[in-house]
Amino acid sequence: MNNPETFSNTTVTPPTREVTATGSSLPTEPNPHPAEAPDDATRVSASPTDVPAADAPAGNVPAADAPAGNVPAADAPATGTQARPGVPDDPEAARRALIALRDEVGKAVVGQDAAVSGLVVTLLCRGHALLEGVPGVAKTLLVRALAAALSLDTKRLQFTPDLMPGDVTGSLVYDARTSQFAFRQGPVFTNLLLADEINRTPPKTQAALLEAMEERQVSVDGSPRRLPVPFAVIATQNPIEHEGTYQLPEAQLDRFLLKLAVSLPPRDDEIRVLARHSAGFDPSDLGAAGIRPVAGPSELAVARRAMGGVQIHPEILGYIVDLVRATRAAPSVQLGVSPRGATALLATTRAWAWLSGRTYATPDDVKALARPTLRHRIALRPEAELEGVTADTVLNQVLATVPVPR
Repeated sequence: MNNPETFSNTTVTPPTREVTATGSSLPTEPNPHPAEAPDDATRVSASPTDVPAADAPAGNVPAADAPAGNVPAADAPATGTQARPGVPDDPEAARRALIALRDEVGKAVVGQDAAVSGLVVTLLCRGHALLEGVPGVAKTLLVRALAAALSLDTKRLQFTPDLMPGDVTGSLVYDARTSQFAFRQGPVFTNLLLADEINRTPPKTQAALLEAMEERQVSVDGSPRRLPVPFAVIATQNPIEHEGTYQLPEAQLDRFLLKLAVSLPPRDDEIRVLARHSAGFDPSDLGAAGIRPVAGPSELAVARRAMGGVQIHPEILGYIVDLVRATRAAPSVQLGVSPRGATALLATTRAWAWLSGRTYATPDDVKALARPTLRHRIALRPEAELEGVTADTVLNQVLATVPVPR
C-alpha cells in the first residue's frame, strides 16, 4: 500500500524505518530487520535514550489503569482463549501477526485501516476504545471482524433506555432444583464487548461498566467475579443524533484509552464496498469473506511483554507532560487532560513505537497518538463550543506550539 494513511488526523506513511515529519508509521508489511536504538552519540538527536529499568513504565498498562488482579481465579470463566500450544515466545513473529490484522480485517471492512490500528494499540495497552461515527460506517462489522481475526470471543450489547445494570454484568437467579441462587453471567463476560450506542442508556447502567473497565471484574451480591483475559470494551456512539441520549460522564470517558473517529469512506473506497456487495458479500458471514485467525491471545501476551523493552527518553516524558499541561492552560478549555491521560499517552506511544519495529520512542510517536488518546479527556468552555472549537482544534494548537525535543 503506497498511499499515505491517516491515523486519527495524523498522516502515517507505511512502510518506513525512519520517523518522518508527518508521524510514526505502522508498516503494512512486516520489517524483517527492525531498526535498533541509535548509539549514544546520536541518541539525543533521535530523541530516545536508555531509561533505567527501575524507572521504566510497565509498558502494557498505565499505572492508573492497572486491574486489581486480586480476584480468585476460580471465578474466571473459561472462554477458550487460553494460550495456544506451540506458539513461540517470539516478539517479532507476534508483531508481524498483529500487523497482518489490518489486511485480514480489510477483507470485510474497507478503508478503516486507521481504526484497526487504533484497536490493536488498545488491546496491546489493555485499554478500551470509543468508536464515534454516523450510522452505517461498519463500526459493528469492524469489531466482529477484528474478533474473528484474533480468535477472540465477542458479544454485542445494544444499549437502550430500559437496560438495567444486571443486564450487563449478570445476576443471581433462583434455581428451584437446588433451592439456591446461582449466578448467571451477563454479556460482559467475554473478550471483546461491543457496547453499541452506549450513550442511549441511563448513567446507572453506564456506570455498571466502570468496575469492569477499571478492575477487570464485576461484583454481584458482594462477590467479585473476574472477567476473561484479554478483556476490552469497544463502545460506539453516534455524534449527530442527541435526542434520547445520555452524555457519558467524564469519569467514564477517562476510562477509554482511545476515542477513534470512524469517518465516511472516500469515493473509491465506497465503490469497493458496493462492488463487494454486488459480488455477494454477506456481512453476517465472515467465514465466507475469508477472514481467518492470524493472531490470538498468545501473540497479544508476547507483544505486551516485548513492549516493556521500548526505551523512553526523559525528554519524551517531559514532552508528554508539556502537552498535557498545555491543554489545561488553553483559554477555550474548562477541564484539561489529567495525569491519567498522560500515562495513557505514554502507553500508546510505547505501543506505536513497538508496532513500528523500533526499540525506542520518538516525539512523532507521541504526536501520532496524541489526538485519539487525549481528545475525549478535554472539556471545552460553553462559549468556545458555540464558536465551533473542538477538542481536536485545541490539540492541533497544542501540538503546534509546544516545543518538540530534538
